[in-house]
Amino acid sequence: MKRLIPVKTVLLAVAAAAIVLWFGPTPGRALNNGLALTPPMGWNSWNKFGCKIGETIVEQIAEAMVASGMRDAGYQYVVIDDCWQVDRDAQGNIIPDAKAFPHGIQAVADYVHSKGLKFGIYSDGGAKTCQGRPGSWGYEFQDARQYAAWGVDYLKYDWCNSGKQNSEAAYSRMRDALAACGRPIVFSICEWGSTKPWTWAPAIGNLWRTTGDISDIWQSKDKRQDLGVVDILDLQVGLESAAGPGHWNDPDMLEVGNGGMTTAEYEAHFSLWCLLAAPLMAGNDLRSMTPDIARILTNTEVLLVDQDGLGRQGRKVRDDGDLEVWAKEMADGSRAVILLNRSAAEAKITASWTDIGYPAGLPAKVRDLWKHKDMGIFKTTYAAAVPAHGVAMIRVTP
Repeated sequence: MKRLIPVKTVLLAVAAAAIVLWFGPTPGRALNNGLALTPPMGWNSWNKFGCKIGETIVEQIAEAMVASGMRDAGYQYVVIDDCWQVDRDAQGNIIPDAKAFPHGIQAVADYVHSKGLKFGIYSDGGAKTCQGRPGSWGYEFQDARQYAAWGVDYLKYDWCNSGKQNSEAAYSRMRDALAACGRPIVFSICEWGSTKPWTWAPAIGNLWRTTGDISDIWQSKDKRQDLGVVDILDLQVGLESAAGPGHWNDPDMLEVGNGGMTTAEYEAHFSLWCLLAAPLMAGNDLRSMTPDIARILTNTEVLLVDQDGLGRQGRKVRDDGDLEVWAKEMADGSRAVILLNRSAAEAKITASWTDIGYPAGLPAKVRDLWKHKDMGIFKTTYAAAVPAHGVAMIRVTP
């Protein structure tokens, strides 16, 4: 006998289909370790220092994070990237570089913690790291226990020298090792988007890289060699549905303050990463940054967009060639909006209420998040002159 389907079931199915059409497919069950409920914020050593890293620099960076106001603005993690490790002992325990870290990793972690911050470290799912240091392949549980003993709070896990391993399986092993180590550790997956981690990583990590490495440039002339800010931005389109509290798309670390871009470009870079609900890992030398760079990194109104509790990743809602509009739904019902000018000349850009999910004619307050100024009440549209390679970033509140 043909079974009748209840009307309520049909309506729920239609509603679910409508949600998929608007937001995209829902990813599998997300990792539930209670961590990174908003995108992690901190500092990572690689973009500025590469392998030239040691305990003195790390401890001074922790001090600068406090003195600059970054800790109070929400930055928490101080993360050592590659090159801290040199070998394994007879028992297989990972050995830190004694010249760079003469007092050991735990002493550095203790110092970072003493500043009210959290400590992060790096490893690799392969036999060796990207710089040829020992990786964690085959030592996942042993390394996780060691990290916990040292007081590690965050693990960046790379994907060099990984052989023919399946990435999902390899990252799942380290997820399980971290779950068993006895300490809460944020898990940052760094396989450069090579196996579309947004389709499987939400159940495994707290964040996952979506692209190759960022460079300190606005746009690349050869994407086979470098990826600039707007190159990476373009690769985030369509990934919105994978992100949410505890599991985030990661378009790579910040280059703000490393000297390769203009102030307008750095403001745009920072604004766009915040709209994308991206993890915010500063990559500059915090000890010597200018007041202008500190101003960008500690703009609390922009940071609130990144850290909004709803956890929505912003998306492109209008594309007029070099002139674009991006928008993000906020927990209070407002919209964060970016008017992006990719061209080499100043241009006027208009955001339409219908583009950002409001009805035309709705009165709404507009606040400029870089000018820190209320711009007035507007209906239907808002327009601004935007500098070359720059943004206007506003918050629209009905």
